[in-house]
Amino acid sequence: MPYLNRPTRTMNSSQHNLSRSGRRRYTLCTLLFLALGIATVNAQSGQQHEALSNLQKHRQAALQEKLYLHIDRPVYACGDELWFKVYNVDGSLHRPLDMSKVTYVELLDADQKPALQAKVAMKDGVGNGYFQLPTTLQTGNYTVRAYTSWMKNFDPAFYFQQQVSIINTFEQLPKQEALKAKAYTLQFFPEGGNLLAGIKGNVAFKITDGKSGKGAMLAGEVLDQDGNKVVDFAPHRFGIGRFAFTPEIGKRYTVKLQLPDGGTLEQALPQIHERGYTLQLTDTTADYVHIAVQSAGKADEQVYLMGHTRQQVVSSEKALLQNGKCVFRVSKADLADGITHFTVFNTAGQPVSERLYFKHPTRELALKVAVPQQQYNLRERVQVDLQSASEALANASMAVYKLDSLQMAPQAHIASYLWLESDLKGAIENPAYYFSNAGKTDLQALDNLMLTHGWSRFTWDDVLGKEPATPSYLPENHGHLLFGKLTHKASGQPAPGIMTYLASPGKPIRFYNAQSDAAGRLLFELKDFYGNKDLVLQTDFTKDSTYHFELLSPFSTRFTAAHAPLQLPESRVGDITERHLQVQLEHAYYGAYRNRFHTPGIDSSAFYGQPLESYQLDDYKRFKVMEEVMREYVQGVQVRTRGRSFHFMVMNRPYKSIFRQNPMVLLDGVPVFNIDKIMAFDPLKVKQLDVVASRFFHGPLTYEGLVSYQTYSGDLAGFNLDARALMQAYEGLQQQREFYAPAYDTPEQKSSRLADFRNLLHWAPNIQIEPGKAEQVSFYTSDQPGTYLVVVQGITASGETGYQLQQIKVNGPVAQKQ
Repeated sequence: MPYLNRPTRTMNSSQHNLSRSGRRRYTLCTLLFLALGIATVNAQSGQQHEALSNLQKHRQAALQEKLYLHIDRPVYACGDELWFKVYNVDGSLHRPLDMSKVTYVELLDADQKPALQAKVAMKDGVGNGYFQLPTTLQTGNYTVRAYTSWMKNFDPAFYFQQQVSIINTFEQLPKQEALKAKAYTLQFFPEGGNLLAGIKGNVAFKITDGKSGKGAMLAGEVLDQDGNKVVDFAPHRFGIGRFAFTPEIGKRYTVKLQLPDGGTLEQALPQIHERGYTLQLTDTTADYVHIAVQSAGKADEQVYLMGHTRQQVVSSEKALLQNGKCVFRVSKADLADGITHFTVFNTAGQPVSERLYFKHPTRELALKVAVPQQQYNLRERVQVDLQSASEALANASMAVYKLDSLQMAPQAHIASYLWLESDLKGAIENPAYYFSNAGKTDLQALDNLMLTHGWSRFTWDDVLGKEPATPSYLPENHGHLLFGKLTHKASGQPAPGIMTYLASPGKPIRFYNAQSDAAGRLLFELKDFYGNKDLVLQTDFTKDSTYHFELLSPFSTRFTAAHAPLQLPESRVGDITERHLQVQLEHAYYGAYRNRFHTPGIDSSAFYGQPLESYQLDDYKRFKVMEEVMREYVQGVQVRTRGRSFHFMVMNRPYKSIFRQNPMVLLDGVPVFNIDKIMAFDPLKVKQLDVVASRFFHGPLTYEGLVSYQTYSGDLAGFNLDARALMQAYEGLQQQREFYAPAYDTPEQKSSRLADFRNLLHWAPNIQIEPGKAEQVSFYTSDQPGTYLVVVQGITASGETGYQLQQIKVNGPVAQKQ
């Protein structure tokens, strides 16, 4: 059966078992899902079917996140910035979900290898970022994909993915492949899963042009084994259609497709079964959907129909087959918006037939994009008024780019992705069509899509009678989770039970610790860790032997199918040349303005807070020996020698006593366990010295005081770390980059001789549209005449999605009269 026998989608192999703290996070994740208020419809028979209870368990244990990225435009030149806005929603209700605080975004090349990667900070279910496209990228189609740590527990097909095209105008364009004979593929999808002998059923089909990957509008016919024509068929839209016929017992059927070149393509229909189940859905009334269940070669029995929409059970009913048939009547008012999966179970509780049905969202974010005029001159101010008919605040993003032979209007948007693409199998041609005015009334096209792209985010084999699997990856509820591994250097075997220390030299001072588990795995939570910084990972080498340290990449190593190659016909050379000039001019004239970043609003104080004692060493007499500094004016620390080694004893101020053990000593946040080394350090390089004169609790550890030295530059100032420590550059959360575009407010600015050939006029990722109010967004046109597209997308807290397009025309320079 095409739906029920699709490849099983299982969780990935375990890479990181849950620690005790991780299990607490997992429990919190489950409670969060339950708190979303997802209700379940009880079985109309008054009894809960086993499949329903199993689905409930699966849903509670496997909260689904969905990501959508609004990418600023579809085509780029090397040197451009690729801007994006991230929307994170819960997979069931499509409401913004503030669970994961980090989104991983990648740019994959044709071989599915990451060309660029970024970690994007999330807040209240949204975030935004960019990729600076280097000139090392080759011309071709690329995939932008995004996921969270929690989403790595599930199939990578659930990640957000969108194709973009990148052209390297600094290199010769690749030669286009010679035109090949078109190869067509023909797929069949019997309604309900099977063709049953003697029972009339619908067969959906999809014809695809192998060269373009799009649907082909070709006609054909069904022939029996004797060559007699049974039925004609032709696609309705996008190469997708259906036909109905009654297969006979013992007969074989072949489809003959008429090709444009006069040839034919012949292919056998799916197997005809003499025993089994099927269903037919009819949607001919305004209030009800009717589902007829039929069996062949089976005794009459009780069957169970369950409908669930993104794992929310919306319909549950039992009926008795009489003469192999029964009909369920399902109220449309009971159905949730979006795709509902209707599954039929036999008396043994086995799923035997399935069908998808789509209900258009009843509540949408009705965005209105208004501009005072449709035509503008060069370097003229454009004011856009954004309004919504929603009663809730809308979080939106907006891009304005030029339409040309390289890039046209997008054929997908936030609504089409959340309601259709994310829950259907395979690529959908022009998904935005189904949400257009024409598509909303084209019920046949939409239902054909349900028949040919059926897919579920689980398989019943994973759900029925099985306990939910323990997730391998934790949700990042508070910050970026960094995993590492500790092994014995000599044997390579895991080193369990060893305390490790992770630090990043610089400001603010951040310091973490973690104990290796039985497999030698480490887990650090890096909250508010932004930018590219060095990380130092070590153990207390005065106590432990030598170990090998490894920091693991958080990016997913599982991929889906690659995309089609980029085709660039000769007719597009002019626009490609224009793109090259545009990028060169932007970097030459505005390069100094293109690297401005927002400082994240994070706590800049050290992790230990306000110390009891803090010394700015420039305020005191400067000594050339650290021992003199410590003995002369650092009151909270007593310096002692034991044998030939120095030791610190910190005052325990609250109890008026002295700690006997060494405190935790830090230099620019990096632990220094050998006191002799810090005492040998040049005190003239130290700007500040802090003392925590009390017992200090940090994670699972307790320190008998803390002494923190900070250099002027925060880079250890030449201090030699232990050679056994691991020091590695690490890219933290991406810093937010400002979008720059020149303004032409004054006559002097308008008459500037700096050329402005921007292709992307404006990018605004964080727009708040209040109910009943117009949000004004303004920008300036460039020196490039043409037609520009304003794209606005957004979502409300209740999950209403909206999308709107508006075109404006920019006129060329007015000719001067002689």
